Amino acid sequence: MTERVPASGTVHWVGAGLSTGSGLADLCERAGRGVRLWHRTEERAADALAGMGLTGRAGPRAFTLPALAAALAPGDVVVSMLPAPEHAGLLSACVRARAHFACSSYVSPEVLDQVPTARATGLVVLTEAGLDPGIDHLFAHSLIGRARADIGWDTPAAYRLTSYCGGVPAVPNDFRYRFSWAPLGVLNALRAPARYLQDGAEVTAARPWEATRPLVLAGETFEAYPNRDSVPFVEQYGLPAAWTPRTFVRGTLRLDGWRKAWEPVFEELRTGDDERIAALARELAAAHPTTDADRDRVVLSVHLTVEAADRTWAGGYLLDLVGGEEESAMARCVSRPLALGVRHILDGSLPAGLNRAAETAARSALWLAELSDEGLDFSFRRDT
Repeated sequence: MTERVPASGTVHWVGAGLSTGSGLADLCERAGRGVRLWHRTEERAADALAGMGLTGRAGPRAFTLPALAAALAPGDVVVSMLPAPEHAGLLSACVRARAHFACSSYVSPEVLDQVPTARATGLVVLTEAGLDPGIDHLFAHSLIGRARADIGWDTPAAYRLTSYCGGVPAVPNDFRYRFSWAPLGVLNALRAPARYLQDGAEVTAARPWEATRPLVLAGETFEAYPNRDSVPFVEQYGLPAAWTPRTFVRGTLRLDGWRKAWEPVFEELRTGDDERIAALARELAAAHPTTDADRDRVVLSVHLTVEAADRTWAGGYLLDLVGGEEESAMARCVSRPLALGVRHILDGSLPAGLNRAAETAARSALWLAELSDEGLDFSFRRDT
């Protein structure tokens, strides 16, 4: 086994967008003055630190990839808050400098291609350590572990697993939405087909919003639709081979009335080319700006039902958080798990190679306990 490169204690946090929150403050607290915030300019990095009350606790830096690469030393940790297509370039710089890498995004093929070299070099590559993906995976692994302990690994059973997450306005508006990440990214996600399992069969929704259905959580009605490709997560979640999937859907949650409010957007998505969709994203950002007075809300529901011949296990997790003046709900839910993962890189508890926030039920239980201790509120309910 390759010896892991010891962590140096220096953390390079790259990007200060909408998802950067108290996780950065946590690292400043635990890593002392070994934190650097890289942003578009040094002035904007300094302004971002001031806005989070972190002036003097992290060093502001102007980001370019060559500048970051020149500053890296063996054992440093690079935390990427940049758009997912830029992760591969950052990881390449990390491998050359023998620095560890962490992000909250899904593993892209370009990142995955570099994992064998990173592992052989003794580097940790931490991914899917945010909200969705991240906390959703932690909830799913925990539920599967609980059900497996009750039903049994080798007991034939059928199961239904649903995982829905959404960032929505805390006070509903006519648009039924609040942009918590780039509008073009939101639109392109809707343009991507969704694959999932329903009633024991594989289903592909070419237009995911057309598969929207109502979902009642704690007495409140939402709208939910499938997102991306759910099917590979059947294997990633390590469900017992004796259990047969009836439903397996990972998707997006929206306020009730969203589909009706967005019908003009859907008409554009049906017919528009890339240039038109990019223009539409700019128009929507201008028409529905987010102000300092707006408050966001994050809702995440993961539910599992397992039915064996002689018994049924059912339960779920619900996270429902409203943002405040100092920090949005989205920033808290993305940055806190990511910071927790970085801390585990710093203390040496994550092995070299690819690590997701949730690899096993045991790790998920540990991380959920740590996040709960740090004030991230969520609830587990066993259905009766």
